[in-house]
Amino acid sequence: MKMSNKNLKIYLAAPRGFCAGVDRAIEIVKKSIDKFGAPVYVRHEIVHNKHVVESLKKIGAIFVEELDEIKDKSRPVIFSAHGVPKSVPEEASNLNMMFVDATCPLVSKVHREAENLNKQGHHILLIGHKNHPEVIGTMGQLPKGSIDLIENIEDANKYENISNKQLSFITQTTLSVDDTKDIIAALKSKYPDIKEPKKDDICYATTNRQSAVKEIADKCDMFFVIGSRNSSNSVRLVEVAKNSGCNSAELIHSESPVPIDKIKECNTIGISSGASAPEILVEKFIAELKNQFTVNIEEVEIVKENITFKIPGKLN
Repeated sequence: MKMSNKNLKIYLAAPRGFCAGVDRAIEIVKKSIDKFGAPVYVRHEIVHNKHVVESLKKIGAIFVEELDEIKDKSRPVIFSAHGVPKSVPEEASNLNMMFVDATCPLVSKVHREAENLNKQGHHILLIGHKNHPEVIGTMGQLPKGSIDLIENIEDANKYENISNKQLSFITQTTLSVDDTKDIIAALKSKYPDIKEPKKDDICYATTNRQSAVKEIADKCDMFFVIGSRNSSNSVRLVEVAKNSGCNSAELIHSESPVPIDKIKECNTIGISSGASAPEILVEKFIAELKNQFTVNIEEVEIVKENITFKIPGKLN
């Protein structure tokens, strides 16, 4: 029974939710449990979503932050989609542990890029967020001191190239396309000969989800992004909605109640979800709205995604 008969228009962004890298990482955990039995260990949350982590725990995944937390070293360990520093597989090998790397192939591409630039004698700047596991993993591909982190325009403007080497930049894959553009412009203005990646490092899924949000944000009284607080790409989607004309944009994470009272003030809302948020969470959110409102949903799809990534051969 609806408590209010108010009509509510929902613009549903597409694509949204799981990307190919997240799909692959979750599949790797499931296939590892099928092949090796439970438990299997996973270093760091496989993807940044509580719902996903809890559902994998139920079938036999144990999540740890470091390898030394693993009691039974005879069990396999999986490295998360965000990638790990080189020291982690080395440590696993030294402990004779079987490991499966679920690093997203697009993150691995950035790792290889960093290594190649380093071999060519370049000093590397990584545009990204401090302490994000992807950034820790990328910086950990290279010897200490050969890569510096640039978090914002201010960092770019005050950066001094004390190495006197040719500068190159790479980026975290889950950043906001627009913010990164401004940081890159600042770096290029200070260092006109800085070398940029042949192809944008920001992943196709991040770009597509941001473009879909931009398409509908200014038509909405409020915008909701379903995703976790520690999911970089989800937090960026909220920023993109705000910067694209919807000031009232919010992240709906696992502890968030549906803000019915605020939504009652709206005629039109937008919904998207981060690349690590399962579609069931979007469906649940919409189901709660249907209990309160007469809902009219329009899905706005800007591009069809049909990318898939192969599972490592050792799991087949």
